[in-house]
Amino acid sequence: MIRPASPADTGEVVPLIIQAMGKLAKKLTNVEDDEIINQIFKHFFQQKDNQYSYENTLLFEDEGKILGSLNAYDGGKLLKLRQPFLAYLTEHYQANHTDQGTETQSGEFYLDTISVNPLAQGKGIGKQLIKAGIDWAKQLGHHHVGLLVEENNDRALKLYQNMGFVIQNEKQFMGGLYHHMVFKLK
Repeated sequence: MIRPASPADTGEVVPLIIQAMGKLAKKLTNVEDDEIINQIFKHFFQQKDNQYSYENTLLFEDEGKILGSLNAYDGGKLLKLRQPFLAYLTEHYQANHTDQGTETQSGEFYLDTISVNPLAQGKGIGKQLIKAGIDWAKQLGHHHVGLLVEENNDRALKLYQNMGFVIQNEKQFMGGLYHHMVFKLK
């Protein structure tokens, strides 16, 4: 079952968000210690009005266990949603994010992190979360759904293409090269 997240889901969801981000979690936070990264994301998941808030997260739950998560939001609001996160990192970890760049843009509902527990992969959970994200975008009145996928992640690229996403352009983000993919809503 897919449902909106709540602050009570923090312990199960934050590892999924960090898993989806991979090396970007360390780059974004400017922190090497995995436990501190976990604490940072837990803090923000429980708060409102930020990029990684429970408010921007849908979950796939089965028999009381969270097996997947999708974090998404209006791309035009990225800078506003990211600001509390960056201010916190600057204050507590002396991080300087002046050249971070943006992964999304106005005019699209952005699927930021899509993650499935490794023990539950291959069962269609990711597809269900993506479809739920597309439906969420429709409900909010968006016409485009966007996401980034690393250029060398052929498995994810194929999944998104099979679901109707098309490569719009290539994007440099935090030192990596990504396909910016878009799904047009009818």
